[in-house]
Amino acid sequence: MVGLGDNNSSCTSNNRAKDKRKKKKKRGGTKRKMTAEQTLAFKSVTEWVYLDRQNSSSTSTAAPALSSWVVDDFGVQKSLGMGIEKVVFELHSHSKHSDGFLSPSKLVERAHGNGVKVLALTDHDTMSGIPEAMETARRYGIKIIPGVEISTIFSPSRNSEMEEPVHILAYYSSGGPRRYEELEKLLANIRDGRYLRAKDMVLKLNKLKLPLKWEHVTRIAGKGVAPGRLHVARAMVEAGHVENLKQAFSRYLYDGGPAYSTGSEPLAEDAIQIICETGGLAVLAHPWALKNPIPIIERLKDAGLHGMEVYRSDGRLAAYSDLADSYDLLKLGGSDYHGRGGHGESELGSVNLPVLVLHDFLKVARPIWCSAIKDILENYAEEPSDSNLARIARFGRMGSLKGSCPLSCGKDLIDHCLSSWLSTEERQKGDFEAIRMKLSSISISLDGLQVPVESK
Repeated sequence: MVGLGDNNSSCTSNNRAKDKRKKKKKRGGTKRKMTAEQTLAFKSVTEWVYLDRQNSSSTSTAAPALSSWVVDDFGVQKSLGMGIEKVVFELHSHSKHSDGFLSPSKLVERAHGNGVKVLALTDHDTMSGIPEAMETARRYGIKIIPGVEISTIFSPSRNSEMEEPVHILAYYSSGGPRRYEELEKLLANIRDGRYLRAKDMVLKLNKLKLPLKWEHVTRIAGKGVAPGRLHVARAMVEAGHVENLKQAFSRYLYDGGPAYSTGSEPLAEDAIQIICETGGLAVLAHPWALKNPIPIIERLKDAGLHGMEVYRSDGRLAAYSDLADSYDLLKLGGSDYHGRGGHGESELGSVNLPVLVLHDFLKVARPIWCSAIKDILENYAEEPSDSNLARIARFGRMGSLKGSCPLSCGKDLIDHCLSSWLSTEERQKGDFEAIRMKLSSISISLDGLQVPVESK
């Protein structure tokens, strides 16, 4: 016969077991072997991530053994141990070149410490931090996806009163954008508008009896960095007008707030068109921040939008996942890391993207990137000028070639710059072979080449 105390003990034990099961389910549930589809997807993703190792060795030391991996209930890869590292993609991050707190080098170092293998640096309206990030990433074996988060405006009926700010993430290949000047012109116009916008915010704050100096804001932003709302907010905190950044936004700087101001952002559809024309993938950033996302997503899809953020560090947002499915968009996500610190910010690499999501991303992206790389190299083959070589060097892996003079451009340039981005099979396709032949008679000197590596 079981006594009352035993029953209570048994109930307590059962309740604990139930709580454990609930927590386990919330974290991703049980681990199980990958399905055949997941296995093929994981193999494809890891082969791309570790192309460097594959292309530099006759023996395949690249991808971890598939038998060492399982997935949770959400399809996120988990390791069974044996010293094998997880393949982590971080697709949304910021540095001091816009409104982040870390330099590109420090950002890459932090990403490495968090186990990130693929990092997209997506500063606001600038790609100036990419070269520094790429140089540092080489030391840590991290693959950098050159990116940018473009500030745009969505106008439902070309009515300024109903306009809404929309941010579009653009992801490019290691060669960067084709027709780089076209994208840079768009970004430069936005940055110019950011200066005027920030000045207007400071003026509005002054009218609200909050004395704030423009020089204070620009000092926080740093030399050559277009100020944003975060820089204004930080100046407000330092001046003692608010207690923290959250208060600065919630009281004054939120969309439509008393100190809010717009800049010279392009229409979202126009930005997407330029992203597509310059060889990038266009992804809608944090759609949950939009007031009315459905008409925005609908129109941006028609303009060429490839995907939207659905995953955050706290999991997948089901409503936005369903929206992405409805409009046949890639489902992506990233931490949107700025390095502010505190409990309110997601850490680099904290967003768990399922194996099939990563595979779908690369399946769409790689042909676009391959085409852009081909155009960039073809342009150099037609006109082997220093300026065209500098475009390749801007985002390519040229730093370690410095001092190699002369260099046989054909094989060396293509293979060295693209070995971490294109597979051997991709580089041996007819189009690249034709470019190789055009470049085979051209020798270049890298000694006088100015590779723009900016540090903050």
